[in-house]
Amino acid sequence: MADEQELTAAGNEISASFLAAKERSEKTAEKLEKNPEAYTMLTGDRPTGRLHLGHYFGSIRERVAMQNKGVHTNVIIADYQVITDRDTTDNIQDNVLNLVLDYMAAGIDPAKTMIFTHSAVSAANQLMLPFLSLVTEAELHRNPTVKSEMESSGHALTGLLLTYPVHQACDILFCKANVVPIGKDNLPHVELTRTIARRFNERYAKKNPVFPEPAAILSEAPEIPGLDGRKMSKSYGNSIMLGATAAETAKLIKKSPTDSERMITFDPVNRPQVSALLTTAGLVTGRDPREIAEEIGNSGAGALKAYVIESVNAFLEPHRERRAELAQDMDTVRDILHEGNKRANAIANQTLEEVREAMGMVY
Repeated sequence: MADEQELTAAGNEISASFLAAKERSEKTAEKLEKNPEAYTMLTGDRPTGRLHLGHYFGSIRERVAMQNKGVHTNVIIADYQVITDRDTTDNIQDNVLNLVLDYMAAGIDPAKTMIFTHSAVSAANQLMLPFLSLVTEAELHRNPTVKSEMESSGHALTGLLLTYPVHQACDILFCKANVVPIGKDNLPHVELTRTIARRFNERYAKKNPVFPEPAAILSEAPEIPGLDGRKMSKSYGNSIMLGATAAETAKLIKKSPTDSERMITFDPVNRPQVSALLTTAGLVTGRDPREIAEEIGNSGAGALKAYVIESVNAFLEPHRERRAELAQDMDTVRDILHEGNKRANAIANQTLEEVREAMGMVY
């Protein structure tokens, strides 16, 4: 009985926390629309492979929109976080450079957005030491994202994976980001970042707070299923990569599983694989998946796949063309990354100095 009461109380606490974050997200989004220059945004990706359509609709499209509104945008390529749950850094250089290509092809402008890597900004990583003193072991173990990532990877819980949310707090706070666009699943990371910022200011900088308490801007994008109905993931091989050729994309979609029913209907619960294809088609065409299903009707899975192939390739064609053009000058791509790292280091060094001063550690 006591266990049930504890679980109910924990559930109520999580629900209340989410509602508060959602309200904060909506208010922040309204203010951002009126005065975008007052906001600094940070987001990023782990270079564990190529970016796919899920990344584009889930986050990259929103990054480009914020950049173009005038928000101070920062995108981190979290190369150190690759080793939270992996034992190798094979292909990491290639993955990093391909992320930059996809960012730029999607509309991220390095003149407006700072693109940089974890490992190149030592002062930001040094914030881990004071930040770790501001959280308890229990708080780290409670983080649901850490638990789910550990379970999905099958990797042992390393110290780096356990402290992954604190590392993300360093990423967000070194550049004093006050908005973080995320999906619901990553909300606990931002909530812990807010806690760390608040505790640092209360403990060391009451008169002159060093860090803002960043607000999560919750993405309105629906969860984008992979071609097999499961979550779109590089590790599942069910993702349409932004940099794939038209032929590669067609081959992948043709191989995607469906079911034995000829009539095409949109039913994510009972027909996840067919519905995944319809969702993909809806996203790239801007149409309602139900409308597409009605249009295809009794023509079957072959007609559905043909429609998805045509729609996805038409949507990705401009991205592929820009990407191919950019890839002809990889020296410039490297220069953009070097310049982003240089800018990030200047900001991180300044923030670390402020932290040391607040803590009385300037000798």
